[in-house]
Amino acid sequence: MLNVEQKLEVLQSYPQLQRKDVSLGRVNFHYEDSAYEKKIVALHIHPNGNGYIYAGLLPNYETDNKGFVNIRDYSEAALRTLLDETIKAMSYNPNAVESNEPEQAKTVPTLVTTSTGGGTWIDEDGHTLTLKYEDDMWYVYSGLNLDMAFESRSEAGEYLKDEGFKPQAQA
Repeated sequence: MLNVEQKLEVLQSYPQLQRKDVSLGRVNFHYEDSAYEKKIVALHIHPNGNGYIYAGLLPNYETDNKGFVNIRDYSEAALRTLLDETIKAMSYNPNAVESNEPEQAKTVPTLVTTSTGGGTWIDEDGHTLTLKYEDDMWYVYSGLNLDMAFESRSEAGEYLKDEGFKPQAQA
């Protein structure tokens, strides 16, 4: 079993992954070149050594309902194999629709109402996270610390709901 420092060292050895420090001392790693909307490869690598790797596209792994595998007891070789397979799987999406639109047409921003889309989210234990739309991205903050970043409002809302949070008005 690897300790958290060893797991972080393995994850940081992959130049295509970007480290994102999140709340409670946890660390995520994103694969920004993913061919899927899913960008998170490593989720909540915790100081106690626990953490999760996305394997939702891989047939030979038993995953949770979000597609993640717990790597608490993984060896370095097993962790590297899982990461290699995950990155490879996330690099190609056979269901992606190729667009023949000119590049300029793809970059036209869509109108979104951001004033009602963000705000404070709270869980049943009273913990709060703040959702903000800035620089064409949706950011989830725990206090002043960035917890997660998303390209769409729906992805951010799904994450918050999956983590047990509700918009403060509904809490």
